[in-house]
Amino acid sequence: MMEHTHSHNDRPAPVHDAHDRPLGSLRLSVTDRCNLRCQYCMPEEDYVWLPREDVLSFEEMATLTGYFADLGVDKVRLTGGEPLLRRDLSRLVRLLLQDRRISEIALTTNGILLADNAQELYEAGLHRVTVSLDTLRPERFRQLTRRDEFARVIEGIESVGRAGFTGLKLDTVAIRGFNDDELVALIEFAKHYRAEVRFIEYMDVGGANDWAMAKVLSQAAILETLTQHYGPIVPVPGRGTAPAQRFLLQDGTTFGIIASTTQPFCSTCDRSRVTADGMWYLCLYAAKGTDLRQPMRAGASPERMRELIGEGWQGRRDRGAESRKALEQVGLRNGKLIAIDQLRGDPHLEMHARGG
Repeated sequence: MMEHTHSHNDRPAPVHDAHDRPLGSLRLSVTDRCNLRCQYCMPEEDYVWLPREDVLSFEEMATLTGYFADLGVDKVRLTGGEPLLRRDLSRLVRLLLQDRRISEIALTTNGILLADNAQELYEAGLHRVTVSLDTLRPERFRQLTRRDEFARVIEGIESVGRAGFTGLKLDTVAIRGFNDDELVALIEFAKHYRAEVRFIEYMDVGGANDWAMAKVLSQAAILETLTQHYGPIVPVPGRGTAPAQRFLLQDGTTFGIIASTTQPFCSTCDRSRVTADGMWYLCLYAAKGTDLRQPMRAGASPERMRELIGEGWQGRRDRGAESRKALEQVGLRNGKLIAIDQLRGDPHLEMHARGG
């Protein structure tokens, strides 16, 4: 099935977009479904899900990823929804790794099903795991996610090192008035598991969430809180295209901050995202995507698929987070971008369908 078993040598030069950003990283959503209902991502209890027959098979995902690899992609992050709700995800990891041009596959998960899957994902060749963890207090966890699954998340985190993984990351959405009193506790927790916390500024992603600038805990505020506790903190040089700026504590501990609201990183962003049903978005904030499923299922040639993706990327001008920040500065950004009934009409408009 896999026609892509090229070595690194025969890859064409990567395509660049209108701002000279290379196509380097692909976020592949394997499902839009989730077993939590986090307030900042899926505030409603019920959603219109993508029709099952539209969801790509693992073989289709691998074929599509091969076309992206032809144009320069070498890193893939598997996202959701919650990716581990997709049965036998390790099979997709194996399929993707048949293409030797893919140098890294990572997984972002809420951790609930991780203890059951970590070992087989490691054996399949998955390189890295990121677990979303916004609080260490079970009651707060229940309040945020509307599910009582905190203990399973901790079990999931414990299973990562046991399975053999290194480089575990813990992603924490920092929300003023919710978990801003847990920053030190989260860093100490991460140390215990040889993990690195990445604090993410609360983002205005345009779904039906209750975003407000007043709830954003900025990079400056995060650093101020941590400096009071740990003393001087220095930035780690050489960020490259990574969304996180990494910092170093005096004891050698590192952590990251993704300041996507106050200091967007659009200028170096090399990532795009494919939804579980094959819609390709050039930016998390993009209103419209390109349907790659339809031509692929209609039998489009590899050349045609590469052309679609290459031309799409070359025309990319998106600087979504910077545009949102500009609106904030002139007082136009006021909470909900998209009405609830619109979201129900088109599930693609929801952040959870695009892998967040």
